[in-house]
Amino acid sequence: MGKYTVGNFKLRVGRSRTGRGVFACEDIPKGACLAEYVGPLVSDDDASRDRGRYLFSISKKKTIDGNVPENRARYINHSCRPNCEATGPNGRVFIMARRRIKDGEELAYDYGKEYFDEFIKPKGCKCAKCEERRLNGSRAASLLAKRQAARKSPQAKRKSEAKRKSATKARTGTKGVRKSPKTPRVGRATSSAAVRKRKSRR
Repeated sequence: MGKYTVGNFKLRVGRSRTGRGVFACEDIPKGACLAEYVGPLVSDDDASRDRGRYLFSISKKKTIDGNVPENRARYINHSCRPNCEATGPNGRVFIMARRRIKDGEELAYDYGKEYFDEFIKPKGCKCAKCEERRLNGSRAASLLAKRQAARKSPQAKRKSEAKRKSATKARTGTKGVRKSPKTPRVGRATSSAAVRKRKSRR
């Protein structure tokens, strides 16, 4: 099957932030086929009644029940910033590397909107991207709270008042210093005319 031939890559199942996870034990190139999601096919009705954790829907009528020992891919977790993707032909599902994966990195793919909204969103997504977003949001909120507290402190109020007074003085000084107006040209002409008149009388 070419690209859908599972490579002999070293992977391990270990502890993750969401329970169990699958980790790379070596560098994996982009486009590598890492595993196949295997298990018996069950009808959509049976899957709806079972509601197991490792059900993978491949069509409107067929679902893979991945809760079998040989299916190591069932431990690959969801991520909103995945390094893998689940794809494949003829109703089969393969886990492919979307990019180069480093040794020790956890494998993850996007479970899709329907699964996310029903099972992950109510509890809160714990993938690396969402954890970073929460951390950054928490830091921003903390920084904002510190700034607001600083504005309310007596020292901050004194500094603010000093700045306000300084700005007021600067504005007043600029308006108060005015250049004396130049002597109108008309006045000079009148003076010259008066001098000429005096000379003519002599």
